Amino acid sequence: MAEHNDLGRYGEALARAYLEAKGYRILEQNWKYGRAEVDLIAFDGERIVFVEVKTRRSADHGEPDEFVGWKKEKQLEFASQAYIERHQFEGEIRFDIIGIVFKNKDLYKINHIEDAFWPT
Repeated sequence: MAEHNDLGRYGEALARAYLEAKGYRILEQNWKYGRAEVDLIAFDGERIVFVEVKTRRSADHGEPDEFVGWKKEKQLEFASQAYIERHQFEGEIRFDIIGIVFKNKDLYKINHIEDAFWPT
């Protein structure tokens, strides 16, 4: 498997542990609907949070969250609507981005952006 895929999976595991430490309850990891995938779906209190995780070896070319464009936002919106309908959820939702930048294998920075975007 490609090294960048391993880094992405490691980043998702770090993001999951980070959210759990903050009291979030993880509902799903790598949830797919059609071609869309949501990295993490969690409860934050009574709100469902759809989380996109971006992991990079460095921020030399920009912060990870800068690489979540309109196309990915649309995919997340599409998948979130399906998830909400499937689970008949009627509460509040939120879209977050977690960016992880590594300085070396064991040293990294996590940037959690709550309410990162709202789909149109």
